[in-house]
Amino acid sequence: MTIKTIGFAGLGLIGGSIARAVRRVHPDMHIIAFDTDRNSLTAALSDGTLNQAHDTLSTGFSQCDIIFLCAPVNFNVQNLKILKDIARKDCIFTDVGSVKSPIHKAVSQLQLENRFIGGHPMAGSEKSGYASASDRLLENAYYILTPCAGVPAGATDALTRLVSSISALPVLLNDRRHDQITAAISHLPHIIAYTLVNLVKDSDDEEQTMRMLAAGGFKDITRIASSSPVMWQQICNENRENLLDTLNDYIHSLQNIARAIDLDDQKALQGFFAAAKDYRDSIPRSKAKGSIRPLYEIYVELIDESGAIATIATILATNGISIKNIGIVHNREFQEGALRIEFYEEDAAQKAAAHLRKFHYTVHERN
Repeated sequence: MTIKTIGFAGLGLIGGSIARAVRRVHPDMHIIAFDTDRNSLTAALSDGTLNQAHDTLSTGFSQCDIIFLCAPVNFNVQNLKILKDIARKDCIFTDVGSVKSPIHKAVSQLQLENRFIGGHPMAGSEKSGYASASDRLLENAYYILTPCAGVPAGATDALTRLVSSISALPVLLNDRRHDQITAAISHLPHIIAYTLVNLVKDSDDEEQTMRMLAAGGFKDITRIASSSPVMWQQICNENRENLLDTLNDYIHSLQNIARAIDLDDQKALQGFFAAAKDYRDSIPRSKAKGSIRPLYEIYVELIDESGAIATIATILATNGISIKNIGIVHNREFQEGALRIEFYEEDAAQKAAAHLRKFHYTVHERN
């Protein structure tokens, strides 16, 4: 299968980022898109990403070799019902949702099992919309593909090559296994983060002492609780069974550790923490992005004197390194370094550490 024309039903952050990446790598590709936001379409035409833009799902999509469904699941299903009668009979459909079973079920009901390859680019941002899309968003991000059993191998190969060409890392799974995996490595961690934040909030005193002291390990493991509440409500609904199974396993693990603490079982406690440490330490460092947005940061030992932070900021600025966030760490119980600096990219964090060490700063990098 050769892909010459690509359609996008939805041109937000993910759809827009894929379209921009395809345009950068394949300048001759014909790209068309539908979106209800005309400003997004106008912007994508103006910057050269799109060849055609449509504010309805029209016959313009009949020329597509592949169509990306880039709206929420319910809208994707509605759009698919329309597009299946517009698109060519050999056109392949794919989506970008983080839960695969619901869309695969809809595809089966629409008898499109020979034309659908589920997709989940494991990348994102706290921002949304085409204005926030980037042609580099998916670089080194895992991009899971879940082809239906009836899809021709040539179609799966073609989409895999397209994903690889924009520097994403394709991984083939079936939809059920995908949802089991993401329930454990992405969905459950978010629920844990939200639950822990609410526990501390409800346990705090009138002076909000917990809120004032919350830093270090607490902020590390709860930062993902700043994600969209609406999105996570939808994910819990879409991946309900897998999430409940994983959540029940986690509750059982908490009960076991509570029992060991209650019984003062030192051997069980040491084994519990050692096993977790060994597994965590065995996870290789890689530029590959996973389901949870990575954090690029360093910690710098800092002498408390006037202009100390400004000096560091100047060193980084003169070397063309952009800072996302910077601040003093008041609670250093779980980490070294008095100054925390966050960056947009891993390369920037590594370069910053190298430059600061040249000026004899002690720098600690996140593992």
